Amino acid sequence: MPHVIVKLWPGKSEQQKRRLAEAIVKDVMNVLNYGEESVSVAIEEVSGPERILTVVETP
Repeated sequence: MPHVIVKLWPGKSEQQKRRLAEAIVKDVMNVLNYGEESVSVAIEEVSGPERILTVVETP
């Protein structure tokens, strides 16, 4: 059950967020061979002092 959390600056439209979530779900399904019902995406808007940046480096 992959759950992806996207943190971004405020200001993106609901349509943009929906398109991003759909693209993430599609890629997770393709890479990990999961069904759509197994993947979830949360989009959180953060600004100012609320922002917490975690960097995950890929090889």
